[in-house]
Amino acid sequence: MTTLLIRGGTVVNADCQTKADVLCIDGKISAVGPDLQAPAGATVVDAGGQYVMPGGIDPHTHMQLPFMGTVTMDDFYSGTAAGLAGGTTMIIDFVIPDPLENILDAYKKWRGWAEKSAADYSFHVAITWWDESVRLDMATLVKEHGVNSFKHFMAYKNAIMCNDETLVNSFKRSLELGAMPTVHAENGELVYLMQNEIKARGIMGPEGHPLSRPPRVESEAANRAIAIAEVLGVPVYVVHVSSTETAEVIALARARGQRVYGEVLAGHLLVDESVYHNPDFATAAGHVMSPPFRNKTNQESLWRGLQSGNLHTTATDHCTFCAEQKAAGKDDFSKIPNGCGGIEERLAVIWDAGVNTGRLTPSEFVAITSANTAKLFNIYPQKGSISVGADADIVVWDPEGMKTISVKTQHSKGDFNIFEGRTVRGIPSHTISQGELVFVKGELRAKPGVGRYIKRPAFGPDFAAGKQKAVANAPRAVERV
Repeated sequence: MTTLLIRGGTVVNADCQTKADVLCIDGKISAVGPDLQAPAGATVVDAGGQYVMPGGIDPHTHMQLPFMGTVTMDDFYSGTAAGLAGGTTMIIDFVIPDPLENILDAYKKWRGWAEKSAADYSFHVAITWWDESVRLDMATLVKEHGVNSFKHFMAYKNAIMCNDETLVNSFKRSLELGAMPTVHAENGELVYLMQNEIKARGIMGPEGHPLSRPPRVESEAANRAIAIAEVLGVPVYVVHVSSTETAEVIALARARGQRVYGEVLAGHLLVDESVYHNPDFATAAGHVMSPPFRNKTNQESLWRGLQSGNLHTTATDHCTFCAEQKAAGKDDFSKIPNGCGGIEERLAVIWDAGVNTGRLTPSEFVAITSANTAKLFNIYPQKGSISVGADADIVVWDPEGMKTISVKTQHSKGDFNIFEGRTVRGIPSHTISQGELVFVKGELRAKPGVGRYIKRPAFGPDFAAGKQKAVANAPRAVERV
């Protein structure tokens, strides 16, 4: 039995903060309170002057993803290990079946890849096509495998894009099963048209990428998905919201009382579209992801969305390709593999740009980096909370610790960092996963294969009414791989 006492820190949850010690026994939090005594043989962590917060949950990653003719650099071990170094103790990755691939077969394939994970993980499953077998297999995924969210790509024409028929059928089925539909909101038809028109004008470099995906392309798709969800009466979650227009679409729907939830990437909060005009191809291409980085006015709208509660979670879309892989689009921006990293940096850059500037309180930081994701995907308070009975997934946060971010010191296998050279104040001193110290003052102790698959129960019968409440007394389901 492993026993760990975190002593002398300030415990921060999404709803409050208080001076307290935290005792962890056998992977669970067993006590939270002042002046706890360390049992014999316990490891003691001195958290004096520091915050003790729930480990980060990244609801949007792509480890070992086959995409655009290649495979991402980070697998489930290197990616989750990098996350632990930054204070993230769980990911929700994506199973993305090929067109006409059986979705259960794809799920099992991803589960096999994830066996090497160093941290706990779960999966969203993408619906990339539709027939009766998909409808039936969605039920199996929800009821037997603890999948309570399904992803829909409204972009990537001639690949994984789903049409409105698939959206309607899948949204309706998600409602029946108590699962949350999520969308990558970009109008794939418009993107395809604009890519061809921009290339016809002779614009072939990375600067063509944002031109082919303007904000209106995103907001139109988000509005369409939200309208479908409204008609069917199902909540919907919009991933990587990047623009003012899309944030406004979500805010308007929420003002009508609709259950719409928005996710923001750390990169979209801090990086602007000027990166695509860098004369160095590798640097410009290293920032190619979708939706692209926007101008700075959009960044301010995203921060305001988080502050107001109209946007709810932060993620990374961690999807690392090296310079050689990105070079596939050297003469055609539409062939540059889409993706950037960030799982290790997310908490630090959001703390520095959010809490240190007064945009966020520490409790709001916990909400948008951990607790809200746990609540929206029905694993709270098992995750996202420093409370008795919760998993001992914890980050001890040094608000005065400083670090300059660099690809030279990152733990990701990627060879590029979108936050390169940024100095942040506020970094993890310790990360605890399942009650074990996995990162200690710069030393990474991650181990492959110890991560657990986390089942996420379906939502209860009032889900159809949009109330989004979890099943009463739903069991905390953890399955060892």
